[in-house]
Amino acid sequence: MRTDYISWDEYFMGVALLSAKRSKDPSTQVGACIVNENKRIVGIGYNGFPRGCEDKIFPWEREGKFLTTKYAYVVHAEVNAILNSSANLEGATLYVSLFPCNECAKVIIQSGIKHIVYMDDKYNGTEGDIASKKMLDAAGISYKKIDKIKVDLTNV
Repeated sequence: MRTDYISWDEYFMGVALLSAKRSKDPSTQVGACIVNENKRIVGIGYNGFPRGCEDKIFPWEREGKFLTTKYAYVVHAEVNAILNSSANLEGATLYVSLFPCNECAKVIIQSGIKHIVYMDDKYNGTEGDIASKKMLDAAGISYKKIDKIKVDLTNV
């Protein structure tokens, strides 16, 4: 029997990271994978513009007036994964490459997701991050950070 297989966390985070590769955002690519209590993938997503909003028309800029930046238009990976879900999300686990912002935290809470596994927390300590963690804590949603995964797709 093999002993060098990957863990469930590595497997599902690998799916989230692969999903992030679909993002056309030049500065931040985020992927998400939602898994039910039976370890079945029930939703995946990545950050990008809404359906029908062409990348050539909408801005990817990070700075400037609000309407000339991506922040007015981009749908986050977590929201896309929830919208793309194929099942009831009550008790599910969200694997996401970047810790959810406060706006995504609201949607996560409302969806019934109960656990978050994430890799990057680059906005840790910002007001949005503090608000996100305050809401998640109040709603009883657990979250844990994993530092890295050991997935080598070249030997498959």
